[in-house]
Amino acid sequence: MHVLVTGGAGYIGSHTCLELLHSGCRVTVVDNLCNSSRVALERVQELAGRSLGFVELDLLDKPGLRRLFAQNPDMDAVIHFAGLKAVGESVRKPLLYYQNNLIATLNLCEVMAACGVWHLVFSSSATVYGTPERLPILENFPTSAASPYGRTKLMIEEILQDLHASEPRWQMVLLRYFNPVGAHESGRIGEDPRGIPNNLMPFITQVAAGRLKELAVFGGDYPTPDGTCIRDYLHVVDLARGHVCALEHTAGRPGVAVYNLGTGRGHSVLDMVQTFMAATGIEIPYHIAPRRPGDVAVCYADAALARRELGWQSEYGLEDMCRHAWNWQKNNPEGYPAR
Repeated sequence: MHVLVTGGAGYIGSHTCLELLHSGCRVTVVDNLCNSSRVALERVQELAGRSLGFVELDLLDKPGLRRLFAQNPDMDAVIHFAGLKAVGESVRKPLLYYQNNLIATLNLCEVMAACGVWHLVFSSSATVYGTPERLPILENFPTSAASPYGRTKLMIEEILQDLHASEPRWQMVLLRYFNPVGAHESGRIGEDPRGIPNNLMPFITQVAAGRLKELAVFGGDYPTPDGTCIRDYLHVVDLARGHVCALEHTAGRPGVAVYNLGTGRGHSVLDMVQTFMAATGIEIPYHIAPRRPGDVAVCYADAALARRELGWQSEYGLEDMCRHAWNWQKNNPEGYPAR
């Protein structure tokens, strides 16, 4: 299978490219490198012992996208990661998120249809559940969004549902995943955000590495046992394997399938901090900061459907996530080298 991976040089994309290569797929990556590194793909190829294709391109460039598909007429499927993803930034800059995430996806789908490529795995998010009325979260729960970022994910899901209704040849998977953390156990690829991290784990590891003075814990007054948000933290390698399982399961099966990818267990921010300190022996100073707009108090998955239908389930525990994230950070204290 020849798979195009949009945003494939990013954190989740690079780990998924590695799993795709391990599974025998041919991989082509398209990425504008706005929040990613070409070095990640070089290391993916080293780890896999196989090569992949790379095109530096923004999905807002529709003519460029058309050329890419014309040059790869044997493309079988697309895994679509590309997009802006920071909840807080989306609240401050909603137009940027609507322009980037929505228009890019419309361009991609239009070019796919024109070229007869009907198989799409979409990187959605648990943010489409808004503030859930009960837990754990099932795929048939009502959807809403608490931020412009979440709203773009929900809008794209609805667009894809409409697309399939208009053209039943589409084989689509909407993967609603929870909070990816960790890194490949080799320490060669991992999460390397630009600027101050928006996600918890790279914030913790950068404090551990001395790049940041202390961790900001956003909100200490939520209705949870320790007052901090509770999330379903999922190892990024488990998440990457979930994409391969979804791709293989839905090939040749028209329809729109929706799956949660999570562990089914919730852990608070301070749980994660304590686990990291226990797993590494490194003290993490922190302070309680104001809540971030758009954050919900508690969010964790029921992932039984993915287990039943895809044969997928998470394998790594919280300590593994912490150890592997720190292994990446200590081996790459400044992230990927500049190119």
